[in-house]
Amino acid sequence: MINKSKIVADLKLDLSDTSLSEPFNVLVDSLNNEANLSFTGKLAAKYQIKQHLRNRHLISQFYEGIAQPKVSQPVFVIGLPRSGTTFLFNLLSQDSDHRTPLFWEMMKPFPLVETNGYKEKLRIGQSDLILFFKERFIPQLDDLHAIKSDSPEECLLIKVFALQSILYFYMANTPTYLDYLSNCDTSIAYSQHFKFLSILETQQKPQRWLLKDPSHLGNLDEILNYYPDARFIHIIRDPLETIPSICSLTAQVRKGFSSKIDLHDIGKRTINFWEQSNKKNESQKLKFSSKEYMQVQYKDLIDDPINLMKDIYANFDFHLDEKTLTEMTGYIEKGSLEDKAKHKYSLEDYGLDEAEVHNKLNYS
Repeated sequence: MINKSKIVADLKLDLSDTSLSEPFNVLVDSLNNEANLSFTGKLAAKYQIKQHLRNRHLISQFYEGIAQPKVSQPVFVIGLPRSGTTFLFNLLSQDSDHRTPLFWEMMKPFPLVETNGYKEKLRIGQSDLILFFKERFIPQLDDLHAIKSDSPEECLLIKVFALQSILYFYMANTPTYLDYLSNCDTSIAYSQHFKFLSILETQQKPQRWLLKDPSHLGNLDEILNYYPDARFIHIIRDPLETIPSICSLTAQVRKGFSSKIDLHDIGKRTINFWEQSNKKNESQKLKFSSKEYMQVQYKDLIDDPINLMKDIYANFDFHLDEKTLTEMTGYIEKGSLEDKAKHKYSLEDYGLDEAEVHNKLNYS
């Protein structure tokens, strides 16, 4: 059992703040009542919640000292999980005009440290230790989603500061919490997101922010409230490829923390969550011009990634120089495509069929 009262007392939480109390109560109750956490899982969940809330508190303190926060234009890579977002994101991150939050920055952000200094190297080492234990409890996860301390990582690691992140569903069976994520006011998460980027900018302000998280799908309105000049690149891939892959990743993560895993339940809740997110996104994207919201195909990314990069830059009127093209080409030549590792999974493993997946995710 994760003791809510003890966490509140230890961290001196102010639960009169509904932007804190709402996600906190829903998450902890769902973990306690539904998750079937192992002993290790309970320790890990409690540790993560406390760390995320500590960082939230530090973010609020630091943000108060920023006189006029104004975040550089962000570019959001969106799409269903496992749809090629990581490859696209990593290609775009080869551009020095793009700044991406790094894994260590989201794990150990405070106090801020000098770029390339000794203390930054220490933070990277501390984050390496986190990844070492991650590999112990979730072996072979790197085959599905490789992480390095000094590499760009998804915004779901920023949203955790608001306790509104699908990370917790990947970690444990939390259906009530997942329903909450589908229907809650996600501006709570984007408020923390904006504050965090504002703080990072006090040390290094980029030309543009490059950001990625599949759960940005269906949250375009909330994003615009904080980032009115945002641009979106939405990658489309057949969900017959993406849905079983994200189910497989979810099952792999849960093995490290749960006493029992129900694959069919993972399948049902995964498809229903992304169906709702996709429907919201289809409605919200109608307000954008093609210069603000660009849809690209996974096949084009894999078949001719450099040509796709040229199309993206031309569409958004971004400058693409030869140095960046060379860096992108070098990244591709290192063999970073998603088919580097083959994974065995099927829709049937998760109680799903092809017609259901295509119908629910409006793919033809």
